[in-house]
Amino acid sequence: MIARVTLQQFGGPEVLRIGQVEDQHPGPGEVWLEQAAIGVNPLDASQRSGAVKIPLPATPGLEGAGVVAAVGAGVTQVAVGDRVAYATGPLGGYASGRLYPAERLVKLPDELAFDEAAALLFKGITAQYLLKTTYPVGPGTRVLIYGAGGALGQIMASWAKHLGALVVGVVSRQGSVERARAAGCDEVLVFDARTLAAQVHDLTQGRRVDVVYDGVGRASFAASLDSLRPRGLLVSFGMTSGAPPAVELATLNAKGSLFLTRPSLAAHTATTTEYQERAGDVLQAVAAGIIRPRVWQRYRLADAARAHADLEAGRSEGAMVLVP
Repeated sequence: MIARVTLQQFGGPEVLRIGQVEDQHPGPGEVWLEQAAIGVNPLDASQRSGAVKIPLPATPGLEGAGVVAAVGAGVTQVAVGDRVAYATGPLGGYASGRLYPAERLVKLPDELAFDEAAALLFKGITAQYLLKTTYPVGPGTRVLIYGAGGALGQIMASWAKHLGALVVGVVSRQGSVERARAAGCDEVLVFDARTLAAQVHDLTQGRRVDVVYDGVGRASFAASLDSLRPRGLLVSFGMTSGAPPAVELATLNAKGSLFLTRPSLAAHTATTTEYQERAGDVLQAVAAGIIRPRVWQRYRLADAARAHADLEAGRSEGAMVLVP
């Protein structure tokens, strides 16, 4: 028997319920993975609440790490006993064991602990495509990163700084400022939608930034646009304050021929080759000390609802993992 968290209806954290189900046997191209740690991220909460629709009933979770316990027919990428992690769908991560496509598993180096891998891979691949594909950050690039004291933001700030950028971080409260600075931010601003753009203008001597990475959504959208230089890029990839509003194309013209994109991890890991290349780049960055896996809090799998409550209340200071 395995422990599995299920979601029968959309709602608050309390709709997450844990139960027991039978083990399953892997089919062709699949493995049975005994999980040691499961990552928690804002997308899980958006899916649970119904802000991002998923078919119900469902087991949430898109990231985890563990040991391959059985393989199905035709599996050659991994073998029984391999230490592996994953960072994309299918859903089903909130469980002590699960079926998973073998080609989407990433082999882990021995020095990376399971909880570190579960806390890192999804966020690391997100940071990798945002910084290297969505906008190629390099020496002298001026970047604005929301949530710079959070799990993803700390990775992005460290990596952007390594790439040579001037990093301006935005945090939600004063208590997160030093954590964002320690991650690599040159300057850190406490978010106020009324003053943020003016602060960015002053910090950059009127040049503003080349790219804004905005995971907040509705509350920050206007301030993000106003923080960009002419022909700058707004990367709107999250919605912790709600979905960003619609924008008139004429607005982008009037504010300096701005660019706007709404990227997703799925679109940047659609092929196995691209997925594995991005994951490999993340693991290389860890090995080189460019980014560091940081686990802020570990919760029992049975306490998934509490983890979601802490996440949505803004109590987290970094990555959160569930431990079966």
